[in-house]
Amino acid sequence: MSAAVESLRETYGEELRMLGERYKELVVLDADLSTSTKTATFGREFPGRFFNMGIAEQSMVTTAAGLALSGKKVFVSTFAVFLMRTYEQMRQSVCYNNLDVNFVVTHAGLTVGEDGATHQIVEDVGIMSGLPHMKVTVPVDSIETRSVIDFLAEGGKGPNYVRLTREKFPVLNGKDYVFRQGISTTFKDGDDITIIGAGSMVALALHAAENLKTKGIDARVINMSSIKPIDRKAIVKAARETGKIVTVEEHSIYNGLGSRVSEVTAEEYPVPVWRLGMKDTFGKSGKSWELFEYFHMGVEDIVKLAETCFRGVKNENFS
Repeated sequence: MSAAVESLRETYGEELRMLGERYKELVVLDADLSTSTKTATFGREFPGRFFNMGIAEQSMVTTAAGLALSGKKVFVSTFAVFLMRTYEQMRQSVCYNNLDVNFVVTHAGLTVGEDGATHQIVEDVGIMSGLPHMKVTVPVDSIETRSVIDFLAEGGKGPNYVRLTREKFPVLNGKDYVFRQGISTTFKDGDDITIIGAGSMVALALHAAENLKTKGIDARVINMSSIKPIDRKAIVKAARETGKIVTVEEHSIYNGLGSRVSEVTAEEYPVPVWRLGMKDTFGKSGKSWELFEYFHMGVEDIVKLAETCFRGVKNENFS
């Protein structure tokens, strides 16, 4: 499998600029990182609607709440790890009031690379999913990123958390793709086992599925970009039709995609669900893609886990 690679955050910045022409009420806030989050693209075009709040993320979030109450379409950006400083403000000012504030963060997960463990947040999806009213999305590529941002600007309701990364990702969706919150996309059908992924891990899952085919295992691959709300129907369908599920995520296996999928199967159609992602550990400084191998999250690790799950071997290494 080969595909062009494109930057999700650059797509985000450009889409904001285009939406700014359409929606005069659209405003953007950033915490002194606009050249990295790419919101500077919007700021150069619409300086009167762009607010650099400095390194004052808590103030940025409360300001965003006020702007939302004033009828503005609000987008807030910074690095994912820095937004977590504002949990109280997000909870009390935004989520408690169910305000239409869109938090679009960049530099999440291991692919922050050499910046290391202090910047490689791998627990944010769990933190955000636990907030009442908050929706959580992890786009798989630039096309989905564009569609997600369009969806939020055109009619997304309540607080939303969108998780982007530093690295470029393969383009997996067709140009006609339209994001629907709570709906997944099946990139490959299969009858033997299902691999459910989000973000960067979906491309790796597709490579793994090709390798599994040579071993006589036909794997289904689902892009579960909408973590909350999650596509319960697709999960139950996969459980019924394949009987085994592996989840893959650039995030902790605790309170992330794997946990959400396990909740659904436990409640509706119990099958083995094995989770691949970060264990109970922090990240490490290094080249982005080498870190996947270091933490046993690469293509061959997905193949090994899926094959082990399919063969029915006791899961001792991935609990």
